[in-house]
Amino acid sequence: QVQLVESGGGLVQAGGSLRLSCAASGRTFSTYTMGWFRQAPGKEREFVAAITGSGGSTYFADSLKGRFTISRDNAKNTLYLQMNSLQPEDTAVYYCAANTIISRAWAPNSGNFYNYWGQGTQVTVSS
Repeated sequence: QVQLVESGGGLVQAGGSLRLSCAASGRTFSTYTMGWFRQAPGKEREFVAAITGSGGSTYFADSLKGRFTISRDNAKNTLYLQMNSLQPEDTAVYYCAANTIISRAWAPNSGNFYNYWGQGTQVTVSS
């Protein structure tokens, strides 16, 4: 069983920055592919970014490249999402997710790839 707890959300003005954190339980965090997703009111959940267990490879939604950075600290069992130049359209609940099933077909941008989810943290960007 893996527990994921997000933090760092809040209210920020357009053009500002936030760093989200996701603290994970488990002794083998460094083997988990981790992802960030977001869901805005009235919209479907969408992929934001993902990172392999070692941190050696990262993946981003095309629309977010250059503004968002994903990273992890395996010594602290923590995943991060640095968000810069935030815009009102970035307003959403942000979720971290973990894939602990190595045999699952590789699809880090798909929600179905992940088997554990956090409860989410609200990010609100004012204009």
